[in-house]
Amino acid sequence: MRPLEDLRIIAVEQYGAGPFGSVHLADLGAQVIKIEDPRAGGDVGRYVPPYAEDEDSLFFETFNRNKRSISLDLNTAAGRGVFERLVAVSDVVYSNLRGDVPEKLRIRYDDLKHLNPRIVCVSLSGFGMTGPRRREPGYDYVLQGLAGWMELTGEPDGPPTKSGLSLVDYSGGFVAAISLLAGVHAARRDGVGMDCDVSLYDTAVSMLTYPATWHLNAGFRPVRTHHSAHPSLVPFQAFEARDGWLVVGCAKEKFWARLCQVVGHPEWAEAGSPYATFASRREHRADLLPRLEAIFRQRTVDDWLGQLHAGSIPCGPINDVGAALADEHTAARNLVVTTDHPRYGEVRQLASPVRVGDETPTYRRAPQRNEDLALVTEEILGLDAQQVAALRAAGAFGDAGPAPGAATPDALDTSDSPDTLDTSDSPDTLDTPAASR
Repeated sequence: MRPLEDLRIIAVEQYGAGPFGSVHLADLGAQVIKIEDPRAGGDVGRYVPPYAEDEDSLFFETFNRNKRSISLDLNTAAGRGVFERLVAVSDVVYSNLRGDVPEKLRIRYDDLKHLNPRIVCVSLSGFGMTGPRRREPGYDYVLQGLAGWMELTGEPDGPPTKSGLSLVDYSGGFVAAISLLAGVHAARRDGVGMDCDVSLYDTAVSMLTYPATWHLNAGFRPVRTHHSAHPSLVPFQAFEARDGWLVVGCAKEKFWARLCQVVGHPEWAEAGSPYATFASRREHRADLLPRLEAIFRQRTVDDWLGQLHAGSIPCGPINDVGAALADEHTAARNLVVTTDHPRYGEVRQLASPVRVGDETPTYRRAPQRNEDLALVTEEILGLDAQQVAALRAAGAFGDAGPAPGAATPDALDTSDSPDTLDTSDSPDTLDTPAASR
């Protein structure tokens, strides 16, 4: 069995952060069942341009491989009934919605424990389910600004700068996955589930790490550094060579001594030099760094990397995305994987970095919307054709096809779920024993 093959997750998820967290669990074998709202055309990630057509997008493929999908309208009593049946035979309800929406949707632990006392309810929201901002939509860009990240990023004389990747979203997904696994472990040990209230805000603030500790205890005020330099270790930054850029880092004194040999100034590492120690280099960096920058500009990136690698000095080129994907180490680590797809034929994407044991994960394309209706209703819930037909007639699954007019990002507010999702109790048509796990 794969590591998480005995784990079933009901995922009320959408777009990036939530699906990013659960895709790693799906790669490890967890059965992740996406609940997609048929009124909105399913997960908004299906429509993210530029590589999107109908309900297929390369964005959606990235975050949803190895998962299952069912269209389920939680506005209807029938849809709520199917959802509750799933809760009874699952381990986790996982969502990424605005902080006040889990309460409105009734997907918190207190709302569901009568169905399954071991259920773990994981909410990943912008600001959490408590606090003055809980009703605010949370997006990565907003959080990078709010949590101080952008003020720390960019050149000293330039504007505050966002990371080129949605790192708050992705970090939040990882935090949610860790919380989920810890919650399941505790629920299986103790027989009692719980809420896991995870937020992008908490994630972003906590990742301020040691600069925050310095500020809280010593009044440290972080400032942006030239060429992305480390705030305290000198030299540790980007340097411009004759034909490009590279990063060189001296995180230990032995690396500095070796670098001094490579750049032709061994005396800089000797006792009595103003550059001999971490502290003195930081004090004299306004003098030292221009001298190093002038030296690095004299030769090519490859010339420098050859000498730096030979001296076991931490370094690397500043690649573009294409070069990073083509790097021989990327291939050696099997980081590019392939799935078959009915529209694209073949989709190449990146493997999960999570490694458990020696078994190579298997990869299946992301599901078409509602592709797994039969799996959920018949195999998991044990419903017969008559019961499924009754549920369909009652509106449980909505329109199985694309929702006209809904297939554009602007038409879908992914930060939030509508207040009308205050669903009623399950219908009598589902008053039948649920299938066991």
